[in-house]
Amino acid sequence: MPEYGARGPGFAILDPEVDAMCAAYPAPRAVYFVLEVDGAVVGGGGVGPLAGGDEGTCELRKMYFLPAARGLGAGRALLARCIEEARARGYRRMYLETLTGMHAAQRLYEGLGFARLAGPVGATGHYGCDRWYALELRG
Repeated sequence: MPEYGARGPGFAILDPEVDAMCAAYPAPRAVYFVLEVDGAVVGGGGVGPLAGGDEGTCELRKMYFLPAARGLGAGRALLARCIEEARARGYRRMYLETLTGMHAAQRLYEGLGFARLAGPVGATGHYGCDRWYALELRG
């Protein structure tokens, strides 16, 4: 996150769950995946209920990749898996927050059908983010 200027208050890097990721995702409607390359953790991403959102909306959470994982198709594969898991957990909509400078991520989201929103949804506390997207989870 600091690579994209996302440091300090208002960004996910300061969320309490970051210090205890394994404790934050055991709930029935949450899941987190870790990407390894040659035994080293190089990325991850997950799904969980959107804080302050309706029951049918989940949030794509903490989807980050180190440079070693970029350009391999891992982002697309992991996001597809997160979408699949969100559907399996009964969500009808997936929401995410990102930053203006994260162009590759935004192309990925848009390529998978996410629509850009005019403003934030829910109460994530990530007031430092300035781009918001949602995907209707049908079929």
